[in-house]
Amino acid sequence: MQEGAVLEMRGICKYFPGVRALQDVDFTLREGEIHALMGENGAGKSTLIKVLTGVYPKDGGEVHISGIDGAAVIRSPQDAQNAGISTVYQEITLCPNLTVAENMYIGRTKGAMTNWKAMNGGAGKILQSLGIPASPNQQLGSCSIAVQQMVAIARAVDMECKVLILDEPTSSLDEQEVVKLFGLMRDLKAKGVGIIFVTHFLEQVYEVCDRITVLRDGQLVGEYVIEDLPRVQLVSKMLGKELDDMADIKGESDGGAVSLEGSPVLEAEGLCSSAGIKPFDFSIRKGEVNGFTGLLGSGRSECVRAIFGADHVTGGSVKMDGQSVRIKKPLDAMKCGIGYLPEDRKGDGIVGDLSVRENIILALQVMKGFFRPFSRAQAEAFADEYIKLLEIKTASADTPIKSLSGGNQQKCILARWLLTDPKYLILDEPTRGIDIGTKIEIQKLVLKLAAEGKSVTFISSEIDEMLRTCSRLIVMRDRKAVGELNGDDLTQTKIMATIAGGDEA
Repeated sequence: MQEGAVLEMRGICKYFPGVRALQDVDFTLREGEIHALMGENGAGKSTLIKVLTGVYPKDGGEVHISGIDGAAVIRSPQDAQNAGISTVYQEITLCPNLTVAENMYIGRTKGAMTNWKAMNGGAGKILQSLGIPASPNQQLGSCSIAVQQMVAIARAVDMECKVLILDEPTSSLDEQEVVKLFGLMRDLKAKGVGIIFVTHFLEQVYEVCDRITVLRDGQLVGEYVIEDLPRVQLVSKMLGKELDDMADIKGESDGGAVSLEGSPVLEAEGLCSSAGIKPFDFSIRKGEVNGFTGLLGSGRSECVRAIFGADHVTGGSVKMDGQSVRIKKPLDAMKCGIGYLPEDRKGDGIVGDLSVRENIILALQVMKGFFRPFSRAQAEAFADEYIKLLEIKTASADTPIKSLSGGNQQKCILARWLLTDPKYLILDEPTRGIDIGTKIEIQKLVLKLAAEGKSVTFISSEIDEMLRTCSRLIVMRDRKAVGELNGDDLTQTKIMATIAGGDEA
């Protein structure tokens, strides 16, 4: 091993049916460094991590870990844990039915011999030291997604690891929580822990990382010292081509300049739900792209869930094309011509064990009725059309959707709703956790759909992304709409002032 290295992966290969996921990939992590692993969705980042952690067996290459003579044998996540490797995945993999403390110590206790007092006490100290607002005895499922993510990180940190892998750990965290996480990462770095940091937030990479390794199409592009790789060059290496100016996305389509005059396609008045959303008014016109913005927990997602009937609606009225409609459940919304891509693609979006084709036709089949199934030829035609249209990377339409990268799973859900030909499409965090190239594709597609006359509500935690796609924004705070911005007021400064000032902004 190289001097100072805590981990070396050499010539790593991994194949799936019809797909070369990794081809002769090298990766080196040094003691006391934060190392970014970058690449588009499908580049091989998650596969490399799963090979390292024993989730997937490798088809070639060797792994060397400091303190272990010869090549390390890692056949399971337990082997990885024993070798000093801890992982926090993008999708939370803890048990929501267990307590916070039980999740932190699961697999490290001895069943009936567990010292519950010591376990809860130890968990309490860790939670307090990291500033995590949760009790050791609290059921994890009662915590917010952000707190669950922090608990997963606390569990990994407490295992005194040599190598800490953070796979999109900040995707569900607000700014203050990200600051806490970065402080923790720097503390661990100072103690000699090597950290592999996977993220799609470029600014975070340049804020906290020392080195960058770039993968593309399952192959190593290169390893770079952070100071030697400007952001534009990083994006170019990830995509394998020069990046169009993202600021010009809206200018490339007429979808960004929709008139706010005319009759609404959908209008809601006094809508509220069991999720704690205070009554709000909302409307959207044909060909308009609007959105909900606000800090984490502000109620952005809950508003669109109420519109779609995904949460129990407790009050208010809805009109489609000027006619009153009752939307009490998602099927009611679908029959009104509304499509909804949910924030949690794993929990609410994909059906992992079904094929790409079955996932794409799912919504249309629900509307038609399961006792009137599509023929195989019809289903294949639908799937093939949208796999080609959205450039979904899959070995075939028969591939289980859980085998696809996150960005391609997201495209499959988008294809599902486009197949229903909705009048109004709700996209909640459609670009979360996916690469910058796919983000641009989705943003351009949104504006293209608007130019064709569809109405789109777009939600993103990245304000600059909202500004590139939306012509009007509803600003949320504390589960209440506190402002509406369009035209010259549609700036990041005005958005932040409205969020901070609420009703006074």
